[in-house]
Amino acid sequence: MRVAGIMSGTSLDGVDVAIVDIEGRRVRTVAFHTTPYSNSLRRAILDVSDATTTTASISRLSFHLGEVYARAVLETCRREDIPLDSIHLIGCHGQTIYHETGRNTLQIGEAAVIAERTAIPVVSDFRTRDIAAGGQGAPLVPFVDYLLFHSRIVNRVALNIGGIANLTSISKEGRVVAFDTGPGNMVIDALVALHTGGRQKFDRGGRIAAQGRINRRVLDSLLADSYYNRKPPKSAGREQYGAKFIKRLLKSKSALPDLIATATALTAATIAIGITRFAGACDELIVSGGGAHNPQIMAHLSAFLPHIAIATSTDYGVDVDAKEAVAFAILASETWGRRPSNLPAATGARRPVILGKISY
Repeated sequence: MRVAGIMSGTSLDGVDVAIVDIEGRRVRTVAFHTTPYSNSLRRAILDVSDATTTTASISRLSFHLGEVYARAVLETCRREDIPLDSIHLIGCHGQTIYHETGRNTLQIGEAAVIAERTAIPVVSDFRTRDIAAGGQGAPLVPFVDYLLFHSRIVNRVALNIGGIANLTSISKEGRVVAFDTGPGNMVIDALVALHTGGRQKFDRGGRIAAQGRINRRVLDSLLADSYYNRKPPKSAGREQYGAKFIKRLLKSKSALPDLIATATALTAATIAIGITRFAGACDELIVSGGGAHNPQIMAHLSAFLPHIAIATSTDYGVDVDAKEAVAFAILASETWGRRPSNLPAATGARRPVILGKISY
């Protein structure tokens, strides 16, 4: 079965499309392409995510994003010379604009528009059924992490550093623990945009962080947050690490390069805390997401976790940038087959449930 997975995360950098062939437990990525968000679209999403808005704004943006997602699929097919009619199904996570842990969640990007423009069935709105079953609605990728990375020889942790950082601990016996560790790139990206007047959206190569100095007082204050000591299941989002969090950092009066260095250390430190306190035994750490490209984050992780072998998902055959999009292609195929794909051990749901809604 050939499935296109669409992912646009909390980093708000664009739309990732992965086209994968799925045969049982075998998954092969056929194509991957990212369509960047325009500055105006990114601002529109931030406006409905971080501020009081109107239902009209949300509705209009949801339909507009449906068009953007559909064009991203069509463009990926065009660039990679893949016939559109070879794709049997699309899985679309949507753009999260609100997530109240375990209570409600809202992802926008109208699936009916995608189905209409592509003539392909679309599975969307994955998180709501898990919440209805008593879960947190996140993280959902652990199901895929287990499928891709479980080993009977070593204990592994699959870590994705997107806007939020999340991990899946997979013991060689098959036990799974998964949760959001805290900020990934979200805080760093927001500070970089301020520092560069919007000219840069992320700290390419970790260069700005490398020029700054970590503010230990600020870092220690941030690490005192009770979230990092809370046992999983737990999830985080823009509600914790959005505009209010940035305002708190700016009140320190530290230079922006220093705050970027501090936020970079915070991301790595909270990941390390999550692994050492809650993940159990870990022999190998497999990193994916945009944070895998940041040498400062990776260096901090090596320093905080000196006895763990660190690699990227690319080393295991899954492109670090494509993994989340690949994951929602796989989750869509499970829904299409009427198979549950949440892991109650990860989300806290009362039972496994079939995720998502299908637009034909």
